[in-house]
Amino acid sequence: MAQETTVEKTWPLMLEGAPTARLGSPEVIRAAYAEPRLRALFPFPSHGCLTFHRNTEFPWSSDLPFIAGYAPCSVYAPRYAELLGEALTPQAAAALVVAHLPLDCGPAVDGPWPQPGGRID
Repeated sequence: MAQETTVEKTWPLMLEGAPTARLGSPEVIRAAYAEPRLRALFPFPSHGCLTFHRNTEFPWSSDLPFIAGYAPCSVYAPRYAELLGEALTPQAAAALVVAHLPLDCGPAVDGPWPQPGGRID
């Protein structure tokens, strides 16, 4: 049997309300987990936001849309570059994040995000 990835270990902890997930909204976490493409990414709750990353350790990819707030929710492009939608339910916010994911956004890789000029093996 294959060993669980960091992403596969992290989502259940967040869904159970582990201390590391205390900064996230349970409703937003559940809605994001229900989306298969988001479930493949590394979730990171912080400062009232739920961000998603292509990797599991700092430095983060930080190039994906994310959810801010929890009723109402807002969805932002990476680094607050643009408001993609607001006053959304957690489910609508998660769907909007998925709609704005890059096409090449696959499962998160274990480890830090490569620095410019680096590569993912």
